[in-house]
Parts: sequence; structure tokens; C-alpha cells
Amino acid sequence: MTLRIGSLIPFQLVDGALDQLKSCLSDMADAGLDHAVIGDHVSFFGGFGIDGLISAGSMLALEPRLSVCTSVYQLPLRHPVIVARQLSTIANLAPGRLVFGVGLGGDDRHEVEVCGVDPKTRGQRMDECLAVVRGLQDGAAFDFEGRFFQLDEAMVLPPPPAPITIMIGGRADATFRRVARFGDGWLGLWVSPERFSEGVARIAEYVADYPREPDWQHGMTVWCGFAGDEKTAKASVSRAMERLYGQPFERFEKYSPYGSPARIADFLVPYRDAGCTTFNLLARAPSVGEGIEGVAEVARLLKSS
Repeated sequence: MTLRIGSLIPFQLVDGALDQLKSCLSDMADAGLDHAVIGDHVSFFGGFGIDGLISAGSMLALEPRLSVCTSVYQLPLRHPVIVARQLSTIANLAPGRLVFGVGLGGDDRHEVEVCGVDPKTRGQRMDECLAVVRGLQDGAAFDFEGRFFQLDEAMVLPPPPAPITIMIGGRADATFRRVARFGDGWLGLWVSPERFSEGVARIAEYVADYPREPDWQHGMTVWCGFAGDEKTAKASVSRAMERLYGQPFERFEKYSPYGSPARIADFLVPYRDAGCTTFNLLARAPSVGEGIEGVAEVARLLKSS
């Protein structure tokens, strides 16, 4: 089993000076990380957001040694033909280096509504979007008749040189069936190792209903805090999460390890043993450098044990 471990790019660097972003990416590659992680929001809790695919494209251009994983792109808020075009452009500029992690979103209902989407239809829209994105990857004319999208001989050329890895986030049973039908892997978030193992097993059961044999790349997205002492580490990750989600850290604490790299690696081992091959660590620390060093040490411990 090949483990791939990456770290979140701090939000302030994505919106900041290009040379700072490039330096951060270079430091991550020098540290031996496999990929950078970038989020995606349109207008989250008062307007916050970064476009995940635009950001991914810029990072892939700035650092050729790293892949980039979107974790997660709010696919139901976009038109899938336009997304297919963006994916084709990125894939042809950086073949094999984009992992397209997608999710329903919905933590902020208003974000969904301002995009013109009824929050109650997100699941159905996601299924149609995934069908269209998948259907446009081979360069052939594609027809589609759905509730939200109707396509007649749609084409996106040139196609990606190789199929783009699609990982699908969520925790409900509908997510597991969606992964079995459309995905190359599941991206868990805020689930226990036991729940992760159950999800992997459920996907394996559901895939029998579809004519596919994916090379599964299941993953976990995990918020974590690094520092020399646990109090500082907890403060680093709790501040970031409370600011982003507007909820107390206690709601997330049992899924969000903090402290030394060894402690965080120990927390992640049960997920690895349950079939997780990709870890997207949303690392927070007193400095960007400390976060990168922490993730790099976690990677070394997980890959050597």
C-alpha cells in the first residue's frame, strides 16, 4: 500500500504574495510531502472563499514536484461542463498531478442558496455533475438527460491525458453508493476509524452494482495542531476551526488531534490500517514552517511503521 500524505496551504498564503506561496510549496516538496491540499468555497459564512481549481492550477504551475488535492471542491454549486473544461485544462498542463476531491458542501446553507441552488437538491445535483464530468473525460460526444442538466453531443477537447482521480467526500450511506458509482476513492472527514472501516466495506459491496473495477484510493481529511506543547497545539487548531466554522472546538476535538507529530501519527495509524491511503492534513501551528515540519514527520512515522 502506497501512502500519500499532504498538507493544507494556509489560507493567507493563497490570497497573499505569489513569492510566499511559491516558497511554501517549495518547502513542502523539500520536506518530502506528496501533495498540497487546497479547499474551496464560493461565499462561506459571510463571504469567505477561494476557488479550489483556480488555486490548484496556480500551485501546480509554481511547484512541479507536488500534486494537489482539492479537499473538497463544492461541485454541485457549479455547471459540470464548465468544471470538465477546467479539469481538462489543468490535466493537460500538469498530467496526473491533480486529485479532484469533491463534496456536497452545505455547512453554510446560504452559500448554496446564493449560487442559485436549492440545498435540498445537492445530492441529486452531485450525482448528475459527477456523471457529466466522468462522461466528458474521454473526448467523445456525450449526451445526458437529467433533472438539472440536459446535454446534446457535449464535447471537451483535448481530453485529459489520463483519467483524473476523483475522490468523493461525505459521511452518509448515499456517499458510499456515490463513490462506488463514480469515484476512485472516498474522502472521510470527522469519522472514527471504525466508521471509516465500515465505509470502505460498504463501498466494496456497492461497487458490485456497477461495471467498474477502481484502484481504490480512500482518504481522510484531518484537522490537526502542531506545537512543542499540547496547549499551544490545541490553541492553533481550535482558533482556526472556530473562526472558519463558527462553532466551538469541542464539537470537533475527538476527530482533530493536536500535539507532537508522534501523537498525531498514533492517532492516524488506525485509519491507515483500515485502508486509508491518502491523508490530507489541515495542519495549524504557530508558524507555517512548523506545520510543514510536523506533517513531514507524521509522514515519516506512518510510512516507516
